[in-house]
Amino acid sequence: MSLAAILLPMFLQVALTFALLFWMIILRLRAIRKGDVHPEVAASRQADWPPYVQQVSNAFHNAMEMPTLFYVVVLLGFMTKTLDTTVYVLMWMFTLSRIGHTAIHVTSNRLAHRTPMFLLGAVALALMWVLIAGRILVFQTN
Repeated sequence: MSLAAILLPMFLQVALTFALLFWMIILRLRAIRKGDVHPEVAASRQADWPPYVQQVSNAFHNAMEMPTLFYVVVLLGFMTKTLDTTVYVLMWMFTLSRIGHTAIHVTSNRLAHRTPMFLLGAVALALMWVLIAGRILVFQTN
């Protein structure tokens, strides 16, 4: 498998995070320009953003949480040559679940729909860590 194919799920997760970041910035600037939030208040962490801004902001902050563990496990697996088809499938499960989770988060934001996507990603990520850590600890003890 090529390096690009191995890292594609990670690159998509990074692209999703940047898309949310820039969308959040645009919405925040729009809210400030419309007078929904005063610039001085926006500069503090206490800004009371309109719901449409807060929803995207929450999705962005969420994209900074679990995915950090994803980036680490992918790079760790790559560096230690412990990635295989199983981990690759789990990488795609995680990335696609995060895309689905984000799509729900920024649209209907229904917990009944969002939670299964979150759990799918969490389980995929936990399994990646178990597999990679297990292979390193059991098979690569030098």
